[in-house]
Amino acid sequence: MAVITSTNVANAIVKLVAADALPALMGNLVMGNLVNRDYEPTLAQAGDTINVPIPPTLVANNIAEGGTVQTQSPNLGNAQIVLNTHAEATFQIPDVTKILAVPDLLRLYMQPAVVALAERIETDLLSLYPQFTANTPVGTAGTALTEAAVDAAETALFNAKVPASASKYLVVDANAYSALRQIPRFSEYTSAGEAGLRALIDGAVGKMKDFYIFRSQFVAKTGSSPVTTHNLAFAKNAIGLVVRRLPQPLPGTGAIAEYAELGNFGMRVTMSYQPNTLAQQFTVDILYGAGVLRTNHAVRVSS
Repeated sequence: MAVITSTNVANAIVKLVAADALPALMGNLVMGNLVNRDYEPTLAQAGDTINVPIPPTLVANNIAEGGTVQTQSPNLGNAQIVLNTHAEATFQIPDVTKILAVPDLLRLYMQPAVVALAERIETDLLSLYPQFTANTPVGTAGTALTEAAVDAAETALFNAKVPASASKYLVVDANAYSALRQIPRFSEYTSAGEAGLRALIDGAVGKMKDFYIFRSQFVAKTGSSPVTTHNLAFAKNAIGLVVRRLPQPLPGTGAIAEYAELGNFGMRVTMSYQPNTLAQQFTVDILYGAGVLRTNHAVRVSS
């Protein structure tokens, strides 16, 4: 029979916090769940550069009878993404042993920390919009988003040779989302069937013009009169989110860390004792970098 010790209890607490942290974080992400995520459980430091390979472009050769194949020498593309963000959220629990008996108490502490990390990731991903210059922006600043603008965005991605099989996403702010679900022929059962009924009753736009529509509170806005909202239409390979492991704390320093890893995503949870407050301190942190992979796989949609 295993002996229960303070070390076992401490490790169990950190594992419990880590197990709750990552699923909660993933549930609060919008952009983070749509972009191309690159994760490896290898240790890295802030400032490291990660090389993300991009598939080359080949051409088809019409080989004549008796002819030979045309050998191509494609250059593998490369996007360099710097791990320039070490985001953390820290909180303290006075009586940490209570969370073993009352798991709901842990969620009350964890939720603000997880939301803070999710907001930081979302903001960084949506702030990449100025780098998408290959396609001409569509829509008009300071005006409601229209069906014509969404149609123009889809046409731009088609002309940019985004594969038809690739899922396409449109992430907009609250006002643009509201405008989309008020377009009559997309929000009425008589014209859009079940999808229109969902938009009318549930408030969910769903899919329009081959885009899966999402709304985010962190869509970038600039200017004052009028305010320009930089909604973003893109395919998965337009943006890369690179995440790497942070190292374990030094042995004997009184800190215990566990990794939470799931679906090309990972974070570290560290527990340490704070004698000044007589409380256990938890730090949830993540090391990541965000960057553009294919600038022609996205188009800015202004509203």
